[in-house]
Amino acid sequence: MTLPASSETPEWLARLNEPQREAVLTTEGPVLMLAGAGTGKTAALTHRLAHLIRERLAWPSEILCVTFTNKAAREMRHRVGDLIGDAVEGMPWLGTFHSICAKMLRRHAELVGLQSNYTIIDTDDQLRLLKTMIREANLDEKRWPPRQLAGLIDSWKNRGLLPGDLTAIDNEAYANGKGQAMYAAYQDRLKALNACDFGDLLLHMLTILKTDREVLQQYQRRFKYVMVDEYQDTNAVQYLWLRLLAQERKNICVVGDDDQSIYSWRGAEVANILRFEKDFPGAKVVRLEQNYRSTPQILAAASGLIEGNSQRLGKTLWTELPEGQKLRVVGVWDAPEEARRVGEEIERLEREGAPLEQVAILVRAQYQTREFEDRFIQIGLNYRIIGGFRFYERAEIRDALAYLRVIAQPADDLAFERIYNQPKRGLGAKALENMYRHARAQGLPLAAAALQLADSDELPARARNTIGALMNDFLRWREASESLSPAELMRLVLEESGYDAMLKADRSAESAGRADNLVELARAMEDYETLGDFLEHVSLVMDNDAASDEEKVTIMTMHAAKGLEFDHVFLPGWEEGVFPSQRSLDEGGLASLEEERRLAYVAITRARRRCTIFHAANRRIYGQWTSSIPSRFIEELPDEHIKAETTLSGGKSLWQANWSEQEDPFAHVASTRPERSGSRGPGWQRALATGYETKPARVKESTRSAASFAAKPRSDIAIGARVFHEKFGYGEVLAQEGNKLEIAFEKSGTKKVIDSFVTAAE
Repeated sequence: MTLPASSETPEWLARLNEPQREAVLTTEGPVLMLAGAGTGKTAALTHRLAHLIRERLAWPSEILCVTFTNKAAREMRHRVGDLIGDAVEGMPWLGTFHSICAKMLRRHAELVGLQSNYTIIDTDDQLRLLKTMIREANLDEKRWPPRQLAGLIDSWKNRGLLPGDLTAIDNEAYANGKGQAMYAAYQDRLKALNACDFGDLLLHMLTILKTDREVLQQYQRRFKYVMVDEYQDTNAVQYLWLRLLAQERKNICVVGDDDQSIYSWRGAEVANILRFEKDFPGAKVVRLEQNYRSTPQILAAASGLIEGNSQRLGKTLWTELPEGQKLRVVGVWDAPEEARRVGEEIERLEREGAPLEQVAILVRAQYQTREFEDRFIQIGLNYRIIGGFRFYERAEIRDALAYLRVIAQPADDLAFERIYNQPKRGLGAKALENMYRHARAQGLPLAAAALQLADSDELPARARNTIGALMNDFLRWREASESLSPAELMRLVLEESGYDAMLKADRSAESAGRADNLVELARAMEDYETLGDFLEHVSLVMDNDAASDEEKVTIMTMHAAKGLEFDHVFLPGWEEGVFPSQRSLDEGGLASLEEERRLAYVAITRARRRCTIFHAANRRIYGQWTSSIPSRFIEELPDEHIKAETTLSGGKSLWQANWSEQEDPFAHVASTRPERSGSRGPGWQRALATGYETKPARVKESTRSAASFAAKPRSDIAIGARVFHEKFGYGEVLAQEGNKLEIAFEKSGTKKVIDSFVTAAE
C-alpha cells in the first residue's frame, strides 16, 4: 500500500510505497533490497540513484551502478534522467559488469601484461585460437574439441580462478590432466596477442584489485556508493569484485530475488544473495512484497509452490488487484492435442478482444516449440520465437534437413553445400571450389560433380577418399530410404554421418539442447509416410511470413521470459522429465531441483491475468508411446488456487490420477480412449500399455568403394529410353557407360550425367 506523502516528502518519492521509500532513503551502510516478482524494484533502484545525486550525497561520477545487460543500463539511465535531468550524463560508471571492467582495465592493463589498446576477441576467434593450440599439443581434436576447452576456461574464469588456482579435479577435466597446462598456454597466447576474452575483463580486474592495494584503494575512495541490479544472478568472480570495491565504505545496495535465481548453468550462484548479511554484518534487508503485476490467485499459487525450496530468504507477495481467476491445470492426451488446445484458447482470446501481443507460451526446452509452430501454421495464427530461431531455422535442424534433401533430390546443390563438410571432414573451401568448377563445366549437380571428382586426380588423395566415402554414404542412404520410414532414415543418417558423435563430443551447454531438437525432429517425421511429404510440409512452414507487422503470439523459453510480463500465459509440458528437466536433476541433484522450482515460480509470475498449465498423458519418443507423469510442481500448487479441468473416471483430474498410487495410472485410458485417425497404426494403444518400441531397421555398412557404386548401371534405363532430370528436364539416353549416361535433353542439349540423378519417364 502506498502511504500518503508527508509535507516534507518530494512528489517524486511520494509515488513509491513505504518499503520502496525505505530502500531509497536508507543511504548509509549495506542494504539488501529483496524484491519479489513484479514489485517495482526498478523504480526503487532508479529513485535511489536519483536521490543520491539530488541530495548531493555523491557526484554522479562517485556512484558505481552495475547491471547485467546493456538494455537494463540504457533503461536505468533513461529513467534516472527523467528524475534528475542532464546530471545522469555524468555517470561514467553506470553499465554492465563487462563494460565497466573494460573501462577499468584500459587504465591498468600493464599490471596484467597487456597494453591499454588491447583487443577483446569474440567466440569465433577464441575457438580458432584454441583449435590451433590443440593441434600444436598433438591432442585429438575430435575427442577433446575446442568448444569443450572454451567452456571449461569460461567456467574457471567465472569462478575467479587463474591457471595456478585449479584443483586436481579441474585439471583432469580436459585431456586427462592437461587442463591447467592448456589454460595457462591460452592465457600466455592471449597476452602475446595483446588480447583478452570476455571472461578476462572481470578476471584481470579482480587480479589487479587483489594484488595492487594502491589501485584497490583508489577505487574504494572513488566509489562512495555501489549499487547492483539482479544480484541473485552474480557469479563468483563478479561477487568477489564487488565485495572488494565495497568493503571499505560498505555503502552497497544490492537488488535481487533469491526466488528468481535461474542461471546456474552460466555460473550464477544463488548463495551470493543468501549470504549477503554475513558478508556485510548489520545489513538492512528491505522486502518489496507488494506486487503490481499479477492477480492474488496467481501470486498465491506461485508463493505456495516456491515454499517447497529450503534455500531461500523468504517473503510474502501480495497485491491490491482484483482476485482474478485460479490457475488452470489442464490435462491433455498427447503433445498434438496440447498444441490444438492452446491454439483454440488463443483464438478464443483473440475473438474476445485480447491482443496477441499479450499472449505468451513459455516452454522449458527449445524443442517444445516445434509442435506449436506446426499447429499455428495450420490454423493461420501469427507467432514469433523470442530468444532463438524458429524450430526449422535452427542450425542443427537445417543440417539434418539438408542431408534428407540431398537423399530425396541429389540435384539440390544448396543442401549439398551445407553438409558436404558438416560435421568436419577435412573438405575445405578449395575442395568446394573444385566441385563447383567441375559442376559448371560439366553441367552437373554439385553432388554428381563430387562423385566424378572422387575418381579423378583433380583433388588430393585424402580429399578424393573423403568425397568418395560421403557419396558412398548417400547412395546407401538413398537405397535405405525405400525401406525405412523418414524418421528411421534420419536417425540412421545422423548416426552414420558422425553428426550424433559431433554433438556428443561438444560438451557445451547448447549441445544438449541441439540434440533434443533433433529428437523432436524425428518425432515430427513420424507423422509422415514419405520423405517427400515431410519435406513439403517443412517448406510450407518455412514460408510463414516472419516479416508481417501483424500482432503475434510470443513463444519463448522460461529462462528467456524472466523480466517480462503478459496478460495470458500458457505453460505446456509440465511432466516429469520435461519439467523439471531430467537432465538437470541428473547433473545437479537437489540444488538443481530447487532451481527448477524457481524457474516454475518465474514462469507463473510472468502472468498478469491468466495462467494455464498443460501436461500430457503421453509423449512419443523414438516411436515409443510412454505414459507421462505430471510434474511434481503441479502437486505442490495449493489446491485452493488451482482449477483442474480434465477429468477421468471417478471425477479425478488427470494429474491427480497420475499421482495416485495405482500401479498403472494410464492403463484404463489406453483401453477406453477411442482410436484416432492419422499415422498411428491399430496397435498403438497396445504399444502404450506394453512399452512396445519400434527400432529402426539397420542397413549394413557397405564396403563397396565409390567407384564400384559409380560403375553399377541402372537396369531400368537403356539406350533410347526417355528419362527425366530435375535440372535439365526430359531427354533421350544416347550412350551408357557404367552408371554414367549421355543424354540429349530437349531444352538443355546433350549432357553427361550419373544415372542415379534421372528417372524413367512415362
